[in-house]
Amino acid sequence: MISDKDQERQRYDLRASALLESDAKEFVTKSIVLPLNAPYVCYEKIIKEHLKENDKVLEIGAGTGKFTGILISTGAHVCATDISPASLEVIKKEYRNLTVKIADMESLPFEAESFDAVVSAGSLSYGDNQIVMDEIYRVLKHGGILVAVDSLNNNPIYRLNRWMHYLRGNRTMSTLKRMPNLSLIKKYKQKFGYLDDRYFGSISWAFPLLKITLRQNDVLKFSNWIDRCLSIKASAFKFVMIAKKTK
Repeated sequence: MISDKDQERQRYDLRASALLESDAKEFVTKSIVLPLNAPYVCYEKIIKEHLKENDKVLEIGAGTGKFTGILISTGAHVCATDISPASLEVIKKEYRNLTVKIADMESLPFEAESFDAVVSAGSLSYGDNQIVMDEIYRVLKHGGILVAVDSLNNNPIYRLNRWMHYLRGNRTMSTLKRMPNLSLIKKYKQKFGYLDDRYFGSISWAFPLLKITLRQNDVLKFSNWIDRCLSIKASAFKFVMIAKKTK
C-alpha cells in the first residue's frame, strides 16, 4: 500500500509536470494573492526585514516556488528543498541563482548549524511535527530564525472542511493529523527560546454570512481589524511565526 508521503509526492509531481509542459512563468508567482492574503503579506514582510544579503537560507517544502523569489530578492544564498523532483524542476526553470535539493524535511541532508534561517510556507504538516521541529532546530545556527506561515487547526469549522477535502482525495490522513495547532506553536517556543506568533482570519468562517450585507473589501477590512485589535488565536485560520534559536 502506498504511503501518505509517497502519495503526496506523486500528487505534487503531477501538478509540477503539468507546469513544466506549459510556461512555468505563468504559474509561479512571487507574491500569492488570496481573498485572505494578510498572513502571506506578513510572511513576506518578515522575510524582507530579517533576511540579509549573503545569509544562508533553507526553504523547506518549497513546492513550485511561490515564495522562493522573495527569498532570492533579499540577496541571501537560498537552498530550496522539496520531496517532489518535478516541483524543483519548475523552480529551476524560473530561477537561476539558487540551489535546489530533493530533501525530506524529516531528514534534512545538511550539517548541524548550516543555515541562518529556515523558512516554510504551508509545509509543516507534511512531516512528523516533532521530527520536523528537531530537524529545523538542528540545521539552524545559534541565533538563527525560523519563519513560517501555515494553517491553524484549532477551529472545528476548518477541521471539518479539511476532513471533507480528505474524503475527496485532496489530502492525506497524515496531513490532517499533523496540521499545526496552538499546542505545536507552544512547543516551538519552548524548543527555540523565543517566538513571535501572529494570527489571521479569526472570523473568516463567518465570511459567507457577512457578505450578505457587506462588500468583500469591507469584509476583509473588518476581518483584518479584528485580527489586529483582538488577536483571537483559537478560531484563527492562519498564523505566522518567527522563532529564534536562543537555547
